[in-house]
Amino acid sequence: MKKAIIFFLVFVAIQLAVGYTVSGVMTLLEGAPQEQNPVALIVTMTATSLATIAVFLYMKWVTVSRCYVQSRPWGVLCWCSLAAVGAIVPSMWLQEQMPELLNLVKDEFDMILRNRWGYFVIGLLAPLAEEMVFRGAILRQLLESRFSPWTAIVLSALFFTLAHANPAQMPHAFLVGLLLGWMYWRTGSIVPAVAYHWVNNTIAYVVYNLYPDPDLKLVNVLGSEQYVLMAVAFSLCILLPALFQLNLRMRKTA
Repeated sequence: MKKAIIFFLVFVAIQLAVGYTVSGVMTLLEGAPQEQNPVALIVTMTATSLATIAVFLYMKWVTVSRCYVQSRPWGVLCWCSLAAVGAIVPSMWLQEQMPELLNLVKDEFDMILRNRWGYFVIGLLAPLAEEMVFRGAILRQLLESRFSPWTAIVLSALFFTLAHANPAQMPHAFLVGLLLGWMYWRTGSIVPAVAYHWVNNTIAYVVYNLYPDPDLKLVNVLGSEQYVLMAVAFSLCILLPALFQLNLRMRKTA
């Protein structure tokens, strides 16, 4: 547990140190605050993600192996992608049933998601960096300790939730953290979790650009509560079989 906490604190320290450093440098170069500059935000997020990957690889806190990919787990990766697709609408619907939570980064995400380069960070770099930290380092360490597998998965999901530091994202982050933790436990690899995370973030990016109003509800898109429930049911018909297939197919390669 001690090492898991250290990994988490290092992750947070990198976000703060690199983020403030890059933002400060860009402010000096351009002579104006960068809080409302989408390019500055994207550069900052890119730098923090790359720094996170570099530190965790250099310190060997993440095990790098080609064994899982060499096992050709294409079926697992396809079902991971389908699970991510099937989870979007139920997750949105569930969040709409909860009391509205404070969104601390609403403006920042709006600027990033509206920028085409924002996808590079949100869709590609962030999934890889976060999976290396929260599944490849933190969950691996918890699984190797005295905790039972599901206790370790829950703890890693809590770390993942806290790292988002935004109340509006926390319920979804916790549920996704449980699912990604289960995938890592069953396979011993971050590859399935990266695939799921990538599809999840890609859908979020596409949906936001199609419907840029952050306060938009499912009923506004689909037209009625009946259609919303039908969409939830249809999505579950994708999600549940995908989870069933993953349960059958996922296994460690070494």
